[in-house]
Amino acid sequence: MPLPSSAPRLGDLERAVMEHLWETVPSHPDGATVREVLECFAGERQIAYTTVMTVLDRLSKKDLVLRERDGRAWRYRPADTREALTAATMRRTLDDMDVADRRTALLHFLDGATNEEIEDLKSALAQLEARAASTGEGGAGSPSAQGPEQRRSVKFPRLRR
Repeated sequence: MPLPSSAPRLGDLERAVMEHLWETVPSHPDGATVREVLECFAGERQIAYTTVMTVLDRLSKKDLVLRERDGRAWRYRPADTREALTAATMRRTLDDMDVADRRTALLHFLDGATNEEIEDLKSALAQLEARAASTGEGGAGSPSAQGPEQRRSVKFPRLRR
């Protein structure tokens, strides 16, 4: 399931739990139980089982993790990659700005970029252009020419504050 374009911001503990889930997916594609997530914090933090359970439940309600029953326990796994969550967060921030503010914000963002990050961006843009050319998309129908509402493929609830 793709992440919401209005991906919620993560708190410190939520981020730590998500990092653990992202790291365990390759070796445990079915996900992790609350107990397994709790064990990853051993020696680092003193956290109660119920705290981890609450964090995972909140992440599930935010559509950031998927959960399935495994006997009496739940198994949790990320709904998507950390890169997808980062992109959704960046998109939400840009979509919340006026058109003039977006360009200025992008320029400020790129002003602080390293040469390597600029090269990564150029490569990503070339990839998007090649994809658009191969599918016959481009011009007014391309994602870059669409408004924020047209770009979103899925609408999810806004961040609960």
